[in-house]
Parts: sequence; C-alpha cells; structure tokens
Amino acid sequence: MISKRYRPAVIAGLTMAVLSGPLLAYPANAATGTPAPTVKAADAAPHKADRKTAATFARIAEDVLSRRTQALVQGRGGSEDGTAKTRMSARLKKDEDAALRSLRSRKSRLAALGEAYTDADTRVRAERATITGRTATVRVTASSTLTYKKVRGDEPDTTAFSTRQELTFAATGNGWELTSVTSRDNGPVAVDEPPTARVKTVKDDGKQYPNGTPASTAYPTRPTPRKTGGAYDYSAMARYTEKYWRTYNAAYRQFNGAGGDCTNFVSQALKAGGWKSVPGTSSDYRNWWYDGGRQSASWVGVNEWAWFTLSNRRAPNLTNVYQLDVGDVLQVDFDRNGSKDHSMMVTYRDRRGMPYLTYHSTDTYRRSLASIIASYPNARYFAYRT
Repeated sequence: MISKRYRPAVIAGLTMAVLSGPLLAYPANAATGTPAPTVKAADAAPHKADRKTAATFARIAEDVLSRRTQALVQGRGGSEDGTAKTRMSARLKKDEDAALRSLRSRKSRLAALGEAYTDADTRVRAERATITGRTATVRVTASSTLTYKKVRGDEPDTTAFSTRQELTFAATGNGWELTSVTSRDNGPVAVDEPPTARVKTVKDDGKQYPNGTPASTAYPTRPTPRKTGGAYDYSAMARYTEKYWRTYNAAYRQFNGAGGDCTNFVSQALKAGGWKSVPGTSSDYRNWWYDGGRQSASWVGVNEWAWFTLSNRRAPNLTNVYQLDVGDVLQVDFDRNGSKDHSMMVTYRDRRGMPYLTYHSTDTYRRSLASIIASYPNARYFAYRT
C-alpha cells in the first residue's frame, strides 16, 4: 500500500460507431501514382472520395506503412530502402525518415536479445476517405504479419497485428501530397511503429490502493522454471485470447472508443480459464464481474484490475518479467507516472523462457516480451502470476 495513489476515471461507454457502408479493400504492393486532383468550388463541402481516388489513398498508405514493417526485417531496411515512392510534405518526410531510423535501432536491440524477422507483409484497407476542398482525410486499417527467424527452433511462426491510422493529404499541382500519418490506437505502439510521447494527466484522490511491485526486466542467464499446478485452465485462457485477438467476441461489449479494450479482453480470457466473479457494486475495485449490460470497474480498468487482483490475492506480482508463463498477465506504466496504462496476456512461451503476448488495443498476436521492452525500455512493468 502507498499513502496516495493516482486513480484514473472509471472507464465507461461503448466503442466508437462502426463506419457505415462497405469497406474498400485494395491489393498489396500496388503502384503509388497520385493523379492530380481537380477541385471545383462545389467540392469545398466535405464529400466521400470516389472509388478511384480512394484506391489511390489506400496505395499510398500501404507504401508508407509497408516500409515501416520492412525496416524490421533482417537484411532489409537500410538507408537505401527509406525513400518512399509517395509524395510527402517536407516535414512528414523528415518524420518518416526519423521513424525508419528508430525502427532500425529497434531491430538491432531485438537482435541483441536473439530475435529477428525474415519476412513482412502489410495489407491496407480503407475505411473512409473524405475530401474537403483541396485537403483529404483518410482512415485506414493496416494488417501486418512478421515472420520470426527460427533462432532456437521453437519460436512462433509469426506475430501479427492490426493498426488504425488517419492520413491527411493536400492537393498540389502534381497530385496528392501526404502531410501526416497519425495512429488512432490507444494501446502500445505496434511492432512497426516508432515510439510516441504520451501525455496523460491523472488526479490524486487522496485514497490508498494496493499498488503492486514492479518487475525487473533483466534477462535471466537461464530460463526460469515454468509454473506448475494452479487452480485454473491456463491453456483455455490462451486459446480464448488467440481466438478473439482480431475478431472480437460478440458476446462482450467493446471499449476501444472509451479508454481501450485491453483489460476487458484480459478479463474475458481469465473468465474462460476459470476465474470466478465477485459480485458487488460496480465502483468497488474489490469486486469483479460482467453481466452483459454492465460490469465492474475492475473488469475494464487497468488500475482497478490490478487493485482487485492484489487485494483478493488472485494473482501475486512476479519479481522478473521473464518469469511470466501462459495465462499470466503483464501490465505496463509507459510513462512511469504511477498509473498503469495497458494489460496483456501471455499465450505462448518458448523453451528459452521468452513469453509472447496477445492483446487488444493495438490488436496483436504473439508479440514477444523482448519486442515490448525494445519499444519501451524505460517503462515500468508489473507481472502477475494467475
């Protein structure tokens, strides 16, 4: 316990509305030609881009986002690979060059931990393309897969992830110029995204909460022993998580538009593995439940879940993150401000002891712990033995 605890507001509400109309899908690796737009006075009002223009935007997004993913692949991503075909503003080109340098550094940090990728594939789907005068705003979803190099032989075949981006364009005499690429996800950066500064303001309510003990991120000289026994079905937890990481279970509400779905997803998996509900008022973190129309704060809130599990002794803290095994939970305080930001579940562990995490909010399948730490080396980590 600590004398004061930063307590974020309880997550409430539903996910953002699904965009109406069919999604527009485009093939990978298409040419990125940008036909010069013709803008009339009547076009000043926002309107949906025609299919040909929307296809152009999708190809541009795929070109830029594919280069980020390729920067992580062994033998690729050198400086000669960093010049995209896409026409960009000078400021964005500078930012993208910096992003690629950051990703190449991440690749080096991963190599030092014995991890590498041999191939990458990124497919982009345009959700909405709106033109207003001589500017355009385009929302896309990128689905990416990285193939693990078989260093030890029992690594997973791949890691996969979906990211949501918003791109802005400006019309020029030579065609559409890309001016910005902004993530719409509220989870950790994806494997192929550069780190971003987080600004999160939380208020101190003066109350006491079980804080937990941060775990060391020092890599052990030998694999830590696997957990044995336990009252729960950890394989069921992993199967559930890997089944619904990208296609959400319709039996549960989503919270991507209301603070993030990560802890909601972890709670679902824990329930699938045998965790029992604790009834009571929804605001009391000592209770944990979901009834279809409502849920406890601890079911969906990152901090509230930690307070519940520590106060009820459901899952004690581990001293080192590499002790994590299948069915265990990892939480991260990215900016070390005393408020936890994200929850993930281990769904695979190789014989060297490397945990692989699957999670919602930046929907991701079997991302290695090494990759998380390489992206956030200065974060504070909390590991839980479920």
